[in-house]
Amino acid sequence: MNTDLLKRLCETPGIPGREERVRALIESEVKGLFDEVTVDPLGSLICVRKPTRTVRRKKGTSPLRVMLACHMDEIGFYVRHIDDQGFIWVQPAGGFDTRNLFSRRVLVCTDSGDIPAIMNPGGKPVHIASAEDRKKVPDTSEFFIDLGMSAAKVKKAVSVGDMIVMNEPFMEAGDTCVSKAMDNRVACWLGIEAVRQLASAKKKKGKPGGHACEIHCVFTVQEEVGLRGAITSAYTVKPDVGIGIDVTLCCDTPGVTEVDRVTKQGDGVALTMMDSASISNHELVREFEKVARSNKIPWQRSILPRGGTDAAALQRAASGARAITVSVGTRYIHTVTEMVHRKDLESARDLLAAYLAQA
Repeated sequence: MNTDLLKRLCETPGIPGREERVRALIESEVKGLFDEVTVDPLGSLICVRKPTRTVRRKKGTSPLRVMLACHMDEIGFYVRHIDDQGFIWVQPAGGFDTRNLFSRRVLVCTDSGDIPAIMNPGGKPVHIASAEDRKKVPDTSEFFIDLGMSAAKVKKAVSVGDMIVMNEPFMEAGDTCVSKAMDNRVACWLGIEAVRQLASAKKKKGKPGGHACEIHCVFTVQEEVGLRGAITSAYTVKPDVGIGIDVTLCCDTPGVTEVDRVTKQGDGVALTMMDSASISNHELVREFEKVARSNKIPWQRSILPRGGTDAAALQRAASGARAITVSVGTRYIHTVTEMVHRKDLESARDLLAAYLAQA
């Protein structure tokens, strides 16, 4: 599996409301893969691939419309305030566990360029902190950014509303890939690679080639702050089948019980039965499982106790749609060390391509 595209996606900055760099990368990557590519007013990228084969349908009916929702945004921050000493105070865009924010390298993305900086919480260092100080877990409002510049230089270079992202490189570790922003550049990779695999598949003996459904691969915006892009784009597409593609928890690590692990790394693509925003259509789940079995693709079922995906928006838009969440189990979600297994990535890609081929 070539990880170059996943690396480029993960390392490209793009928080909710500022996904334009990720969108530009995807637009360049999908040239020639889709019949129509448009950007909606909120910023979601809607890519349409028309059917490449025909099937018998009832008179007056259109091809099955399948929407893949792959959100482009990663959690990050906006510049909220620049104080008189030149320190930047931040507004989170997405959910953070502040225990993972200490001593982080960040990029402050300005109109004139990206500036490397560091993030820390206010307060005393360990050498002079009291025992009570050391027990405290700060709130996001207590974190600041230090650019290592004078206040005058900072105020000249940075504006309120500029984007801030974690500054950590993509890496490969054993059978896994590790990076910030796997949530949800994994889905962007899957949307592109599944359709690319579908487009390049050769006709097999006894099986028709191409696909009879109309594919709407939508790279959505602002998922991390309320599924906003998926809501508006789903009203545009009006899918018959909605597939929310995302990462999900993989807590098969020390300190978490087997009951709470959600998924197990390396066991294959996860079909999410339920989360706090949607319940997958049970018939659609069985359809995916049938495709997985017939193509010898490993899969696992999962339930996410808290959290949701774009599938919730697809399920509810307009007159509604049959919806499912297809996930890749990811260790250490919402940190800079989000870890995914190659086998799980490959099985998710293969299942999506195989489902689209027969939908």
